[in-house]
Amino acid sequence: MGKNIKGQVKAYYGGIAKKVSAKSETSCGCGTSCCGDAAGNSNLYTKEFIEGLPEEAVNASLGCANPVVLANPQKGEIVLDLGSGGGIDVFISSKYVGDSGKVYGLDMTDEMLELANKNKEKMGVRNVEFLKGYIEDIPLKNETIDVITSNCVINLCESKEAALKEAYRVLKNGGRLAIADVVVLKDIPLEMKQSVEMWVGCIAGALPIRKYKEILERVGFKNIEITPVNIYTKEVIEDIAKQKNLGDVYSKIDAELVDGAFAGAHVKAYKL
Repeated sequence: MGKNIKGQVKAYYGGIAKKVSAKSETSCGCGTSCCGDAAGNSNLYTKEFIEGLPEEAVNASLGCANPVVLANPQKGEIVLDLGSGGGIDVFISSKYVGDSGKVYGLDMTDEMLELANKNKEKMGVRNVEFLKGYIEDIPLKNETIDVITSNCVINLCESKEAALKEAYRVLKNGGRLAIADVVVLKDIPLEMKQSVEMWVGCIAGALPIRKYKEILERVGFKNIEITPVNIYTKEVIEDIAKQKNLGDVYSKIDAELVDGAFAGAHVKAYKL
Protein backbone atom coordinates (compact mmCIF):
# COMPACT_ATOMS: atom_id res chain seq x y z
CA MET A 1 0.00 0.00 0.00
CA GLY A 2 1.36 3.42 -0.87
CA LYS A 3 2.62 5.52 2.01
CA ASN A 4 -0.08 8.16 1.55
CA ILE A 5 -2.95 5.67 1.45
CA LYS A 6 -1.59 3.46 4.22
CA GLY A 7 -0.88 6.48 6.42
CA GLN A 8 -4.37 7.88 5.99
CA VAL A 9 -6.01 4.52 6.62
CA LYS A 10 -3.92 4.04 9.76
CA ALA A 11 -4.68 7.54 11.03
CA TYR A 12 -8.41 7.21 10.31
CA TYR A 13 -8.89 3.89 12.08
CA GLY A 14 -6.59 4.89 14.90
CA GLY A 15 -8.89 7.86 15.48
CA ILE A 16 -11.91 5.57 15.61
CA ALA A 17 -10.22 3.41 18.24
CA LYS A 18 -9.52 6.50 20.36
CA LYS A 19 -13.16 7.55 20.16
CA VAL A 20 -14.39 4.11 21.14
CA SER A 21 -11.92 3.97 24.03
CA ALA A 22 -13.23 7.34 25.18
CA LYS A 23 -16.74 5.85 25.10
CA SER A 24 -17.80 8.21 22.33
CA GLU A 25 -20.42 7.07 19.85
CA THR A 26 -18.48 6.22 16.73
CA SER A 27 -18.53 4.34 13.47
CA CYS A 28 -16.59 3.76 10.29
CA GLY A 29 -19.14 5.97 8.62
CA CYS A 30 -22.34 3.94 8.60
CA GLY A 31 -23.51 3.03 12.07
CA THR A 32 -21.10 0.39 13.34
CA SER A 33 -19.85 -0.92 10.03
CA CYS A 34 -17.77 0.19 7.09
CA CYS A 35 -20.63 0.01 4.66
CA GLY A 36 -23.13 -2.37 6.22
CA ASP A 37 -25.59 -0.22 8.13
CA ALA A 38 -26.05 2.34 5.40
CA ALA A 39 -26.72 -0.47 2.98
CA GLY A 40 -29.60 -1.75 5.06
CA ASN A 41 -27.50 -4.40 6.75
CA SER A 42 -27.74 -2.98 10.26
CA ASN A 43 -27.75 -6.40 11.89
CA LEU A 44 -24.40 -7.72 10.71
CA TYR A 45 -24.20 -9.77 13.88
CA THR A 46 -27.20 -11.41 15.50
CA LYS A 47 -27.44 -11.65 19.26
CA GLU A 48 -25.95 -15.14 19.41
CA PHE A 49 -22.69 -13.83 17.95
CA ILE A 50 -22.15 -10.68 20.03
CA GLU A 51 -23.62 -11.86 23.32
CA GLY A 52 -21.02 -11.46 26.06
CA LEU A 53 -18.71 -9.24 24.00
CA PRO A 54 -17.53 -5.87 25.40
CA GLU A 55 -19.48 -2.91 24.06
CA GLU A 56 -16.21 -1.37 22.86
CA ALA A 57 -15.53 -4.37 20.63
CA VAL A 58 -18.98 -4.15 19.05
CA ASN A 59 -18.80 -0.35 18.63
CA ALA A 60 -15.45 -0.63 16.85
CA SER A 61 -16.78 -3.11 14.30
CA LEU A 62 -16.02 -1.69 10.87
CA GLY A 63 -17.06 -4.49 8.54
CA CYS A 64 -19.47 -5.09 5.69
CA ALA A 65 -20.79 -8.55 6.69
CA ASN A 66 -20.29 -11.33 9.24
CA PRO A 67 -17.31 -13.43 8.09
CA VAL A 68 -17.59 -15.83 11.02
CA VAL A 69 -20.80 -17.26 9.54
CA LEU A 70 -18.92 -17.99 6.34
CA ALA A 71 -15.83 -19.31 8.13
CA ASN A 72 -17.74 -21.66 10.46
CA PRO A 73 -14.77 -22.15 12.84
CA GLN A 74 -14.63 -25.51 14.61
CA LYS A 75 -13.30 -26.64 17.98
CA GLY A 76 -9.53 -26.93 18.02
CA GLU A 77 -8.97 -24.84 14.89
CA ILE A 78 -6.49 -21.97 14.64
CA VAL A 79 -7.99 -18.81 13.17
CA LEU A 80 -6.34 -15.62 11.91
CA ASP A 81 -8.38 -12.43 11.53
CA LEU A 82 -6.77 -9.86 9.24
CA GLY A 83 -7.31 -6.23 10.22
CA SER A 84 -8.86 -7.28 13.50
CA GLY A 85 -9.65 -3.79 14.81
CA GLY A 86 -11.35 -3.84 18.21
CA GLY A 87 -11.50 -7.64 18.03
CA ILE A 88 -15.16 -8.44 17.38
CA ASP A 89 -14.54 -11.26 14.88
CA VAL A 90 -11.63 -12.58 16.94
CA PHE A 91 -13.76 -12.86 20.06
CA ILE A 92 -16.67 -14.44 18.20
CA SER A 93 -14.36 -17.05 16.66
CA SER A 94 -12.77 -17.73 20.05
CA LYS A 95 -16.14 -19.02 21.30
CA TYR A 96 -16.26 -21.63 18.55
CA VAL A 97 -12.67 -22.89 18.57
CA GLY A 98 -12.72 -23.38 22.34
CA ASP A 99 -9.82 -23.88 24.71
CA SER A 100 -8.18 -26.35 22.34
CA GLY A 101 -8.10 -23.77 19.54
CA LYS A 102 -6.63 -20.31 19.14
CA VAL A 103 -7.47 -17.06 17.37
CA TYR A 104 -4.94 -14.47 16.22
CA GLY A 105 -5.92 -10.91 15.41
CA LEU A 106 -3.59 -8.90 13.17
CA ASP A 107 -3.75 -5.11 12.94
CA MET A 108 -1.37 -2.33 11.93
CA THR A 109 -2.87 0.34 14.18
CA ASP A 110 -1.51 0.81 17.70
CA GLU A 111 -4.73 2.35 18.95
CA MET A 112 -6.84 -0.55 17.69
CA LEU A 113 -4.44 -3.09 19.21
CA GLU A 114 -4.61 -1.29 22.54
CA LEU A 115 -8.41 -1.31 22.41
CA ALA A 116 -8.48 -4.99 21.40
CA ASN A 117 -6.21 -6.01 24.27
CA LYS A 118 -8.36 -4.06 26.73
CA ASN A 119 -11.38 -5.93 25.41
CA LYS A 120 -9.48 -9.20 25.78
CA GLU A 121 -8.84 -8.43 29.45
CA LYS A 122 -12.51 -7.61 30.00
CA MET A 123 -13.54 -10.94 28.49
CA GLY A 124 -10.83 -12.93 30.23
CA VAL A 125 -10.24 -15.07 27.15
CA ARG A 126 -7.05 -17.12 26.98
CA ASN A 127 -7.22 -18.47 23.44
CA VAL A 128 -6.75 -15.05 21.78
CA GLU A 129 -3.58 -13.19 20.79
CA PHE A 130 -3.31 -9.84 19.01
CA LEU A 131 -0.35 -9.17 16.73
CA LYS A 132 0.96 -5.94 15.22
CA GLY A 133 1.75 -6.09 11.53
CA TYR A 134 0.62 -5.63 7.97
CA ILE A 135 -1.54 -8.08 6.08
CA GLU A 136 1.02 -7.97 3.27
CA ASP A 137 3.64 -9.29 5.70
CA ILE A 138 1.95 -11.57 8.23
CA PRO A 139 4.20 -12.29 11.25
CA LEU A 140 3.41 -16.03 11.40
CA LYS A 141 5.14 -19.15 10.07
CA ASN A 142 4.13 -21.06 6.97
CA GLU A 143 1.12 -23.37 7.19
CA THR A 144 0.08 -22.58 10.76
CA ILE A 145 -3.52 -21.42 10.26
CA ASP A 146 -6.73 -23.39 9.61
CA VAL A 147 -9.03 -20.46 8.82
CA ILE A 148 -8.46 -16.85 7.76
CA THR A 149 -11.18 -14.25 8.23
CA SER A 150 -11.31 -10.51 7.58
CA ASN A 151 -14.03 -7.93 7.32
CA CYS A 152 -13.88 -5.08 4.80
CA VAL A 153 -10.07 -5.02 4.98
CA ILE A 154 -8.58 -6.42 1.76
CA ASN A 155 -10.18 -3.56 -0.21
CA LEU A 156 -8.16 -1.09 1.91
CA CYS A 157 -4.92 -2.76 0.84
CA GLU A 158 -3.28 -1.36 -2.29
CA SER A 159 -1.48 -4.64 -3.01
CA LYS A 160 -4.26 -7.21 -2.82
CA GLU A 161 -2.05 -9.85 -4.40
CA ALA A 162 0.63 -9.44 -1.73
CA ALA A 163 -1.98 -9.72 1.03
CA LEU A 164 -3.71 -12.76 -0.46
CA LYS A 165 -0.36 -14.43 -1.20
CA GLU A 166 0.55 -14.03 2.46
CA ALA A 167 -2.81 -15.45 3.48
CA TYR A 168 -2.16 -18.48 1.30
CA ARG A 169 1.33 -18.90 2.77
CA VAL A 170 0.20 -19.10 6.39
CA LEU A 171 -2.77 -21.40 5.71
CA LYS A 172 -2.34 -25.12 6.26
CA ASN A 173 -3.05 -27.48 3.37
CA GLY A 174 -6.81 -27.90 3.43
CA GLY A 175 -7.22 -24.52 5.12
CA ARG A 176 -9.80 -21.96 4.03
CA LEU A 177 -10.13 -18.25 3.42
CA ALA A 178 -13.53 -16.90 4.48
CA ILE A 179 -13.77 -13.14 4.32
CA ALA A 180 -16.22 -10.30 3.84
CA ASP A 181 -15.14 -7.59 1.42
CA VAL A 182 -16.41 -4.90 -0.92
CA VAL A 183 -16.39 -5.77 -4.63
CA VAL A 184 -17.04 -3.85 -7.83
CA LEU A 185 -19.98 -4.95 -10.00
CA LYS A 186 -19.52 -2.49 -12.89
CA ASP A 187 -17.03 0.10 -14.17
CA ILE A 188 -16.47 3.07 -11.88
CA PRO A 189 -15.07 6.55 -12.57
CA LEU A 190 -11.28 6.82 -12.70
CA GLU A 191 -11.29 9.71 -10.24
CA MET A 192 -12.92 7.45 -7.64
CA LYS A 193 -10.33 4.73 -8.22
CA GLN A 194 -7.58 7.29 -7.67
CA SER A 195 -9.08 9.01 -4.62
CA VAL A 196 -7.20 8.42 -1.37
CA GLU A 197 -10.22 9.68 0.56
CA MET A 198 -12.47 7.09 -1.01
CA TRP A 199 -9.86 4.39 -0.27
CA VAL A 200 -10.22 5.27 3.40
CA GLY A 201 -13.98 5.11 2.84
CA CYS A 202 -13.75 1.44 1.80
CA ILE A 203 -14.86 2.03 -1.79
CA ALA A 204 -12.16 3.08 -4.24
CA GLY A 205 -9.89 0.15 -3.44
CA ALA A 206 -12.50 -2.52 -4.21
CA LEU A 207 -11.88 -5.05 -6.99
CA PRO A 208 -14.19 -6.38 -9.71
CA ILE A 209 -15.22 -9.98 -8.98
CA ARG A 210 -13.38 -11.30 -12.04
CA LYS A 211 -10.14 -9.58 -11.00
CA TYR A 212 -10.55 -10.79 -7.42
CA LYS A 213 -10.89 -14.39 -8.64
CA GLU A 214 -7.86 -14.01 -10.92
CA ILE A 215 -5.68 -12.89 -8.02
CA LEU A 216 -6.92 -15.67 -5.75
CA GLU A 217 -6.19 -18.23 -8.45
CA ARG A 218 -2.78 -16.76 -9.19
CA VAL A 219 -1.60 -17.06 -5.58
CA GLY A 220 -2.84 -20.67 -5.45
CA PHE A 221 -6.37 -20.76 -4.06
CA LYS A 222 -8.94 -23.29 -5.33
CA ASN A 223 -12.73 -23.69 -5.17
CA ILE A 224 -13.23 -19.93 -5.17
CA GLU A 225 -16.67 -18.48 -4.49
CA ILE A 226 -17.44 -14.74 -4.46
CA THR A 227 -21.06 -13.93 -3.67
CA PRO A 228 -22.41 -10.35 -3.49
CA VAL A 229 -24.74 -10.15 -0.50
CA ASN A 230 -25.38 -6.42 -0.18
CA ILE A 231 -25.57 -4.16 -3.26
CA TYR A 232 -24.94 -0.45 -2.64
CA THR A 233 -27.23 2.06 -4.36
CA LYS A 234 -26.16 5.62 -5.15
CA GLU A 235 -28.07 6.77 -2.04
CA VAL A 236 -26.07 4.37 0.11
CA ILE A 237 -22.75 5.54 -1.34
CA GLU A 238 -23.75 9.18 -0.88
CA ASP A 239 -24.63 8.45 2.73
CA ILE A 240 -21.27 6.73 3.26
CA ALA A 241 -19.48 9.74 1.76
CA LYS A 242 -21.39 12.27 3.88
CA GLN A 243 -20.90 10.38 7.12
CA LYS A 244 -17.18 10.15 6.39
CA ASN A 245 -17.02 13.85 5.52
CA LEU A 246 -16.28 12.94 1.89
CA GLY A 247 -19.22 14.82 0.42
CA ASP A 248 -16.96 17.07 -1.67
CA VAL A 249 -15.33 14.02 -3.23
CA TYR A 250 -18.67 12.39 -3.95
CA SER A 251 -20.14 15.58 -5.45
CA LYS A 252 -17.58 15.43 -8.28
CA ILE A 253 -18.74 11.95 -9.32
CA ASP A 254 -21.70 11.09 -11.57
CA ALA A 255 -24.06 9.40 -9.12
CA GLU A 256 -25.66 7.27 -11.85
CA LEU A 257 -22.29 5.70 -12.63
CA VAL A 258 -21.83 4.45 -9.07
CA ASP A 259 -25.42 3.33 -8.57
CA GLY A 260 -25.19 -0.43 -7.96
CA ALA A 261 -21.47 -0.45 -8.76
CA PHE A 262 -20.39 -1.84 -5.37
CA ALA A 263 -21.50 -4.62 -3.06
CA GLY A 264 -20.53 -6.23 0.19
CA ALA A 265 -19.60 -9.81 -0.66
CA HIS A 266 -18.64 -13.14 0.88
CA VAL A 267 -15.35 -14.50 -0.47
CA LYS A 268 -14.43 -18.11 0.18
CA ALA A 269 -11.50 -20.14 -1.14
CA TYR A 270 -9.34 -23.10 -0.14
CA LYS A 271 -5.68 -24.09 -0.06
CA LEU A 272 -5.67 -27.64 -1.40
